[in-house]
Amino acid sequence: MKYYTGVGSRKTPKEILSLIKALATQLALKGFTLRSGGAVGADNAFERGCKLGKGSKEIYKAEDATIEAMKLASQFHPAWNRCTNYAKQLHGRNSFQVLGKDLFTLSAFLICWTPDGCTSHKDRNIKTGGTGTAISIADHYKIPIYNLKLEKDLERIKLLLKEI
Repeated sequence: MKYYTGVGSRKTPKEILSLIKALATQLALKGFTLRSGGAVGADNAFERGCKLGKGSKEIYKAEDATIEAMKLASQFHPAWNRCTNYAKQLHGRNSFQVLGKDLFTLSAFLICWTPDGCTSHKDRNIKTGGTGTAISIADHYKIPIYNLKLEKDLERIKLLLKEI
């Protein structure tokens, strides 16, 4: 199986949501399985595109988070001790979005949209939002990250789609 992580802000602009839907459709047609979180905004756009391409998907919700997944997420969250139990579960499910339910099956790449254009753990900040945990985990595991806020990543993703 080929997996990718498709996540992002609940406030993703409409034109980017359209792009995400188109990308997810193409990736489904190329045999990639979507891993996402079912949230409003970017996550839902990835799901809609995946469905159009008749692709498979793994959607992880807060209640799916295990102790192991939350422990992993805690290593990357800058203020874990200030998170509510529910927030910890949300961040824990991000572990699955990047590493699969077994926490060992890495996604081939992560596509996202965040308001700050974050693409690494060191660039993460409060504006990155909850997507930052998925970005931090992907960065740690050297999984390529494409943030559609950045023009250079829009170009990189076009090249990737031609190659796969």
